[in-house]
Amino acid sequence: MSNFKLTMDKIVNLCKNRGFVYPGSEIYGGFANTWDFGPVGVELKNNIKKAWWKRFVQESQNTYGVDAAILMNPTVWEASGHIASFGDPKMDCKSCKQRFRADTLIENHSKGSISAEAMTNEQLETYIQEHHLTCPHCGSFNWTPIRKFNPMFVTSRGTLEADADKVYLRPETCQGEYVNFLNVQRTSRAKVPFAIAQIGKSFRNEITPGNFLFRTIEFEQMELQMFCQESQSMSIYEYYKEKALEFVEDLGLKSENLRFHDHDKLAHYAKAACDIQYNFPIGWQELNGIHHRGIWDLSRHQEYSGKNMSYVDPFTNEKFIPNVIEYSIGADRLTLALLCQAYDEETLENGETRVVMHFHPAIAPYKVAILPLQKNLSEKAQEFYSLLSKEFMCDYDETGSIGKRYRRQDEIGTPFCITIDFETLENNSVTIRDRDTMQQVRLNQEELVNYISKRIKFN
Repeated sequence: MSNFKLTMDKIVNLCKNRGFVYPGSEIYGGFANTWDFGPVGVELKNNIKKAWWKRFVQESQNTYGVDAAILMNPTVWEASGHIASFGDPKMDCKSCKQRFRADTLIENHSKGSISAEAMTNEQLETYIQEHHLTCPHCGSFNWTPIRKFNPMFVTSRGTLEADADKVYLRPETCQGEYVNFLNVQRTSRAKVPFAIAQIGKSFRNEITPGNFLFRTIEFEQMELQMFCQESQSMSIYEYYKEKALEFVEDLGLKSENLRFHDHDKLAHYAKAACDIQYNFPIGWQELNGIHHRGIWDLSRHQEYSGKNMSYVDPFTNEKFIPNVIEYSIGADRLTLALLCQAYDEETLENGETRVVMHFHPAIAPYKVAILPLQKNLSEKAQEFYSLLSKEFMCDYDETGSIGKRYRRQDEIGTPFCITIDFETLENNSVTIRDRDTMQQVRLNQEELVNYISKRIKFN
């Protein structure tokens, strides 16, 4: 039985105490909006990325992966419009000198019920005034006017300052797919429609504290760009909306915590845009986006690079610049959503409460934990660890009572615990405990790999 209120504080505390996520540079007092994934968290996040790659690249015959450079020719960002027009509506608290995104303040205040993306600066300021939104840091109501800030990080290339060229840490990964459109099409002999996918880091100078992994200055994106004919574009757009929703539901997000949200305001080149939102403890917020970008991206790179970005249909000889359907989801944000969804506090029959993370077994950090009933069984337990770790990510724990060790594994979401007891010494059989039901069965050593493998698959 579960009866508790999920808060972001509970998720943050669990993550720090169980090795999912630590504050960045913690021994130096931290560094705002940076987080380090710990031993358990890095396994969780890697498993999520593997599941995404399997679904959208491995199982798709017309999708090709790349890993584009983070530092790109600065003209890329001129072509994309980031240098001239990319920016966020930010305002400063005059009392504590902290800076915030005005649209995020409004969306957090409304628990996601109000979409501030379509508001003008004047409308944002009016809402903040009428609802008396105070500074989340110091509680003051003492704001500067809203100004536009470009969140791109700037660095320089060159060994001497006089020779240095200004370059940017990429604020998004998609430009790496666009500039490689010709390369991938040629070397893979790809025919439209086809997609280019990648998983990679992006960087934005966000200043929005308090939402843990939801919005950070360094984040990882999983995304693809589908290049297609205009006549196919809307059907492909709708296809990716449904496929994106199906993916996160298959990972374990419940349908009642998910919804589509069409953008209230479209970019001038866009034909359609939709988010899938998740009901985080901070309210309904964007989880991923699907965008119909028309021919904007390839035509801009054609203009600025001087390279012909057209595709020639091998059957009709028609020459055209493909439309682009973009599907993008943040690996960090999806990790946070799955942490929130998996978290549970169960009241047991004896009145005790156990915290358990109900991850889909495919993304659970450890698939199995090896637990010797007593320390004098360690040698035999190590044999099982050596056997199973060749197949699965395993944990090993011989400290404390078996009940406490079960609870530790519940809190990191390990789906199966194997207990090595004295009967194991006689016949190589073990008990295997299910995380969710807490039921145990007795299995022989040769049955274990097949038993576990069947139950951790991600279809």
